[in-house]
Amino acid sequence: MNSPAFYLLLLISLTTVAIPPLISATTIGVTYSTPPSISTSVAISPDRIAAKVVSMKIPAVRLLDSNPAMIRAFAYTNVSLFLSVPNPLVPLLASNRSLAMRWCYRHVLPFYPRTKISIISVGNDVVSFSPDVSPFLLRAMQNVHLSLADLRIYKISVSTTFSFFNIVPTAFPPSSAQFQEPTGEVIIRPILQFLERTNSSFLINLFPYNMYRSSFSIPIGFALFEEFPFNFRDDLTTGVRYRNLFDMMVDAVISSMAVMGHENLPVIVAETGWPSSGIDAGEVDATLLYSEMFLKALLAHLRSGGGTPLRKEGVAEVYVFELVEKDAKQGIRNWGLLHHNMTSKYSFEFSGGGGGKASRFIMEVFVGFFVEVVMLCLLM
Repeated sequence: MNSPAFYLLLLISLTTVAIPPLISATTIGVTYSTPPSISTSVAISPDRIAAKVVSMKIPAVRLLDSNPAMIRAFAYTNVSLFLSVPNPLVPLLASNRSLAMRWCYRHVLPFYPRTKISIISVGNDVVSFSPDVSPFLLRAMQNVHLSLADLRIYKISVSTTFSFFNIVPTAFPPSSAQFQEPTGEVIIRPILQFLERTNSSFLINLFPYNMYRSSFSIPIGFALFEEFPFNFRDDLTTGVRYRNLFDMMVDAVISSMAVMGHENLPVIVAETGWPSSGIDAGEVDATLLYSEMFLKALLAHLRSGGGTPLRKEGVAEVYVFELVEKDAKQGIRNWGLLHHNMTSKYSFEFSGGGGGKASRFIMEVFVGFFVEVVMLCLLM
């Protein structure tokens, strides 16, 4: 039993069983936008926002208005920023390359790489909010991409953000999903080709709450990730069983991209969430209880590293909408993780993705020590 072969066999068994593969968990961030000047909310300084994000261990933030002061506040924090070009600027950047360069000079060059900027979205849901701007999207994206290259900045990707509701008319079954026409062929296909060529990601605003409200056939538990025995939907075409609405919507996007030959593009969920209050009394499911249930379950699902049935590695990033509530008044939906005084509404940890690495590191140290012991035994 003390032969060298025994020790070698034991060593191989331990190293293959004890060190599990490292799970690639989705990066979980939040969105933030500076309240408008007419807002009744008290202005919060960029430095205070940045400090709060760091204290909450949030690894990534989507800045919906890309305020230069806010970008500067995140310098040296290691928080990854997702910047946005406002919709009204899209035609201007498309028609004038020098304006695209000027935007980069104002929002990127003074801060990068001290501020960790990862991606720029040229426009947000332009197809629905500014349909007349849609034809300018690709050219504006190309001009921003070329401007970054002229500045020798190659690690910031450029994309645009779509809204699920406005480009995927049928979410179920996911295997049959296709982009809305003529938007798919005219707008989305050329953009997918650009994203593939530049190694960028497809950005999508995806709200299960809106899908749940639009269909009486979707049970609340399916939208809230609840694990009930009959809480599922089967895609009869593929035989895939879906146990939550979020995965079903993500796979509908992936299927739609596959129809156009781009099923392997990384997907980033640029906005998602569940409101804690609604516009009126008719929104009975927009409650603090359901909001907390959705967000806790979403975070646990993303941190599990299980992905979706069609994308085992899952989406690359997910941004929860939003960090701070806009106004404390009736008639608007509230989505914020924080109240206006910056106190938390929920008890969340946004430091997901590190647990697997830590446990793997500990196991590697243990196995490394055991290897040394075995090697000593073999030499004796």
